[in-house]
Amino acid sequence: MNKKYVFVTGGVVSGLGKGITAASLGRLLKNRGYKVTIQKFDPYINIDPGTMSPYEHGEVFVTDDGAETDLDLGHYERFIDESLTKKSSISSGQIYQSVINKEREGKYLGKTIQVIPHITNEIKENIYSIEGTDIDISIVELGGTIGDIEGLALVEAIRQVGLEKEDGDVAYVHVTLLPYISGSKEIKSKPTQHSVKDLQSMGIKPDILVCRSDEKIPEEIKEKLALFCNVKKENVIQNLTADNLYAVPLLLEKEGLGDAICRTLKLKNTKPDNSKWESMINKIRKIKDEINIAIVGKYMKLEDSYLSVAESLKHGGFANNVNVKVGFVDSGKINKDNVKEILGKYDGILVPGGFGNRGIEGKIEAIKYARENNIPFLGICLGMQLAVIEFARNILNLKDASSAEFDKNTKNPVIHIMENQKGITKKGGTMRLGKYPCKIKKNSLAYKIYKTENIEERHRHRFEFNNDYKEAFEKEGLICSGTSPDGELVEIVEYEKHPFFIAGQFHPEFKSRPDRPAPLFVALVKASKEYNRNKKK
Repeated sequence: MNKKYVFVTGGVVSGLGKGITAASLGRLLKNRGYKVTIQKFDPYINIDPGTMSPYEHGEVFVTDDGAETDLDLGHYERFIDESLTKKSSISSGQIYQSVINKEREGKYLGKTIQVIPHITNEIKENIYSIEGTDIDISIVELGGTIGDIEGLALVEAIRQVGLEKEDGDVAYVHVTLLPYISGSKEIKSKPTQHSVKDLQSMGIKPDILVCRSDEKIPEEIKEKLALFCNVKKENVIQNLTADNLYAVPLLLEKEGLGDAICRTLKLKNTKPDNSKWESMINKIRKIKDEINIAIVGKYMKLEDSYLSVAESLKHGGFANNVNVKVGFVDSGKINKDNVKEILGKYDGILVPGGFGNRGIEGKIEAIKYARENNIPFLGICLGMQLAVIEFARNILNLKDASSAEFDKNTKNPVIHIMENQKGITKKGGTMRLGKYPCKIKKNSLAYKIYKTENIEERHRHRFEFNNDYKEAFEKEGLICSGTSPDGELVEIVEYEKHPFFIAGQFHPEFKSRPDRPAPLFVALVKASKEYNRNKKK
C-alpha cells in the first residue's frame, strides 16, 4: 500500500479543536488496523515552544527523544497511544533555520533562495519523512487558520503534495465553525463558505468538512454546504460538543468521518473495531463519585498551561471509578494565613512543574499544609524540588534552604545544577530533556505504585537534588526512593511518615493515556478517594 496523507486545516476561527479532530481521526484509523502517526506544523517563527510563555501557548509537551512541542502532541499521544518524536512537531522557524543553514553551507549551489521551491521543499521533506518506514497513514495538522499570512507556505506545500502523490493517497480535511445566532435561532453557513473559498483560491479542494457546532446541524444546511463548498454531502461531518473529550472519536465515527476517509483514501480496511474505546467511554459515563484535587501552579491565567496534568488526573479517576474535579489554584495568592481556607476543601494536592521564582513561596506553603495535615500530595519536577526545600526548612531546620535557581547565594542549596551531568542537552543552558531511566528501591511507596524496579519517564528541567544533603533528609524520613541507575541523580522522593507524600523529578503526565493512566496519578487519586471517604466518616 502506498503511504497515505491526511491534511487537517482550520477555518473561520482558531481554537476549534483541529488537534482533537486529528487525534480522533488517528484513533479511528488505528482501530481499522492501520499504523498511524501525526505531525503538527506550526506557522510561528519560534524554533519550538520551549521558550514561549505558557500564557501564549499553553503547556510545553515533551517527547521521549526530548523535543519541546505544542500541546496538541499530547492530544495525539493520548488518543492514538503512540510515542511521537521530534519529527512530529515542526515550526516555520525550524524550516527557515534549516534552509538558511543549507544556504550558508553552499548546498543550493548559489541559487536564489525563495519560498517556492526552497521553503516548500523543506516542508515537504518533513512530511515525506514517513516514506521508508512502517507507517501506513500520516495525519498532518496545520496550525493557525486559513488566510493567516504566516501559514501560506505551509498551505502551498500541502497543495504540492496532492499534486505529486497518486489519486487516493491524499485527503484534505477542513475543520470549520458553524456559528449559532441565538436571536434568530439559526446556524449560519456563510463563514464556512468563505473559508472554503479562501482554501480553494490557494489550490486546495477540501474532500471533507468537519463542522463544529453546539447545535445539531439540519440536513438543509449540510446540503447547502455541500453545494456551495463543492463537497459531497456525506462528507459534511457534524462535530457537536461532546460530554467527554474522549468520546469525540466515537461521535465522529457515528457521523461518518471514518467512512469518509476510507472512501477518499481508497482504504481496504473499512470496518473499525471500536469496542475497547466504547467500553472505556461507557465506563466513564457510569462514574458517579467525585473528589476534588488542587493543582497549585503559577500559570493560572490559562488552564492549558497544565493540560496534560489535568488530563492525567482524569485518567487516574477513570482507573479508580471516580470523577476528579480539578481545582486550578494560583500559588501567588497562597500564604501561611490563608492556606487552609484555600486548600481545605481538597482531597489531594498536586504541585506541578515550572520555572522562575514567582509564586514559589505559595507552593511551599501548600506543600507544608499537605505534609502536616496528611493530605495526599504529588510533586512534579519543580514540585519535587519545592517539597525538598520545604522539608529542609521546616524539618531539617535549614531556614535559608533554597534552590540555586532562586537564590545563587544561599548557604544551603538543597537543589542545584550538578557538574559534569551525563546525557544533558544544551538548550539555553544545561537541561535534561526527554526520556531517562530510573531505578526504584524495593519496599518503597514508589515500588508499590510502579510494581517494578526499572522505569523510564520524561524530563524537562535544569536543576537537581543536591546529594550532599541526602543523608540528612533520609535520616528524618524523606527518602530517595528512585534514582538514576548509577545512583547519582535523585528521581523520586517520598516521606515515610505520611500516608501519601511522593514527588518525582520527571513529568509522568506526558505518558498518561485514558486507557493506560500513569501510575503516579492512579495512586494519587486512589489516596485522595480514601482521604475523602475518611473525611466524611
